[in-house]
Amino acid sequence: MTPSMTGAERVLAALRIEQPDRVPFWEEPNRRSRQALLPDASYEEVVAHFDLDAVIVTDKDIEGYIVETIDDSHYRNQWGTIVALTADQPHPVGAAIKTEKDLDDWRPPDPDAPWRYERLKERVARYKGERAIIAGFADPFSVANEVRGSADHFMDFVRHPDWVDRLAGMIRDYYKSYIRNCLEVGADVIFIGGDYAATNWPMLRREHFVRHVIPVLKDLVDEAQRGGGKVAKHTDGNIYPILDLIVDTGIDGLHPIDPNAGMDLGDVKQKYGDRVCLMGNVDCAEILTWGTVEEVRDDVRRCLRQAAAGGGYICSSSNSIHSAVKPKNYAALVSAIREYGHYPISL
Repeated sequence: MTPSMTGAERVLAALRIEQPDRVPFWEEPNRRSRQALLPDASYEEVVAHFDLDAVIVTDKDIEGYIVETIDDSHYRNQWGTIVALTADQPHPVGAAIKTEKDLDDWRPPDPDAPWRYERLKERVARYKGERAIIAGFADPFSVANEVRGSADHFMDFVRHPDWVDRLAGMIRDYYKSYIRNCLEVGADVIFIGGDYAATNWPMLRREHFVRHVIPVLKDLVDEAQRGGGKVAKHTDGNIYPILDLIVDTGIDGLHPIDPNAGMDLGDVKQKYGDRVCLMGNVDCAEILTWGTVEEVRDDVRRCLRQAAAGGGYICSSSNSIHSAVKPKNYAALVSAIREYGHYPISL
């Protein structure tokens, strides 16, 4: 069947909770996964090979985000955090703010530095209109966890709530400028990463989200939508206790509806599918990692049955295509979405 829409049209229709010609698919395999899938292939070659409906530029991947190399396994990022390199993901190990004086002296980086947008400009020039252009960054809550150190940051919500708001406000204002600049360059979608929950429950009590975290997210959502962009929020974990708060910010997309945390895609679709596009839910913890090709295909069919009807669904993994995902299972994921995801859905 010949597609009748471009990838950009397909993704944006889904985020408007409309029904495109087929269920969109977008997933960025990490560097090691890309190497296993297509040895020596560039990002652009992976995009073309799997005909992804979107491309992304994440601020952590931009040259310049690392401001100092400390040794072979540690660096300092633009927020002043010391980060350790690991096999799959960098891990923050040294906070930038340890005292109130550190907070008084700390300043975010310059969001208007032209170099931040060079890669995005390249992707816009190459893909605009053909594939959705996504600009990604971490939620200010997650950035603050790194800058302050997660243990101290969590305690600040009780001991120093004013510190929480001061730090979040500076990071929020940086990203409001970053969002405006990305949209002016040509981004279609703002993707806000960073988790709010662990497997069993949210990381904070509901009242802390209400007072400190959700208003910051709301400000970013409003900024993006004022500029004509769509906004998707990522958070793993069991977010049921705060799901209404997240949706009420007005986000256009919610990723990844984590099945390993008990999040039921069909249930979320029934409750919120008329308000937010759902993204993800194909199990990457077990099925994409350890399962067979047929198990992958079965899980894709399950997701399509639960969430694709009427549009408002983007099919992808339940977190990411990480290094443990079998290359053949990633290929099976793409193939199954293409085979079964054409509208009208018939399974």
